[in-house]
Amino acid sequence: GDVYYKGQKRDIGSVLDEFGWEPLKLKSKEGLALLNGTQFMSAHGVFAVMKAQRLSKRADLIAAISLDAYDGHLEPFDEKLHLIRPHLGQLETSQNIVRFLEGSELISREKKHIQDPYSFRCIPQVHGATKDAIAYVKSVLFTEINSVTDNPTIFPDDDQIISGGNFHGQPLAITFDFLALALAELGNISERRVAQLILGNRGLPEFLVANPGLNSGFMIPQYVSASIVSQNKMYCYAASSDSIVSSNGQEDHVSMGATSAIKLLKVMDNLDLILSIELMNAVQAMEFRRPLKSSPVIEKTIKEYRKEVPFVEEDIVMYKEIHKTVAFLNRLHVDAL
Repeated sequence: GDVYYKGQKRDIGSVLDEFGWEPLKLKSKEGLALLNGTQFMSAHGVFAVMKAQRLSKRADLIAAISLDAYDGHLEPFDEKLHLIRPHLGQLETSQNIVRFLEGSELISREKKHIQDPYSFRCIPQVHGATKDAIAYVKSVLFTEINSVTDNPTIFPDDDQIISGGNFHGQPLAITFDFLALALAELGNISERRVAQLILGNRGLPEFLVANPGLNSGFMIPQYVSASIVSQNKMYCYAASSDSIVSSNGQEDHVSMGATSAIKLLKVMDNLDLILSIELMNAVQAMEFRRPLKSSPVIEKTIKEYRKEVPFVEEDIVMYKEIHKTVAFLNRLHVDAL
């Protein structure tokens, strides 16, 4: 067959020769065992969970920047509030936001408003629910990739062959649909924070540009975010609720887990763009708070980001900046901040 190696499509034989490797020689039934179970779904799922964990951490950091730029309150992230509703993801999110904002001049100054909109105030509850979903899906996948999903299954010690249904992908299909919904919610709340940042409230200019009447500023990126969020809602249709008959009626119920997995990857690709648009808006808004500074963690992030995406003074074509932001975030190690 063919593989992609160093960005090029190559015959697998030539790549094996380059490394001095010999191809595996399959024994009886091993070829069927590699193809007959949930391998396609499991491989997609492992990749998805690893990326989902990165997206979740990234969403917390970007939300913290937005909160500070919006002149928001830190009280909704007080640990006491979350210990009386101790969902693990909620607790972790509130702790992350507090850590990211430690030392910020903006967050610690006196506020003129009593409460923030839900998209800021409920970050721990929404982001936290997604974290809990990721943890659940991870546990399901851990069981699955350490399981036998072949059929029929041979038990040599018992001299027995059993024809069963371990190949059925329903445990994965349902969890993939669940994870797609959970990640789409990170996009939903992110887009709402972007909308709040460009409204012209709390001392920020409309559309985050100095001359909003003359320039559209960050109006269009919010359109883009809203469009992508709406697309993700379509991808949240539960493929696992569907089934179709094949093999002359023998295979009369299927999981549609492969479809669930592919949709999940599309949701995550879209979330990359949505979070990138929020970061663009949040950092732009932060510049209008100068000379006040945010926290050391956030200022470090902004400094690195500004090496690639500059402050927007007047209208430009922004799709290049969006993709530069995606690339920046994919290189950013949130755990190292």
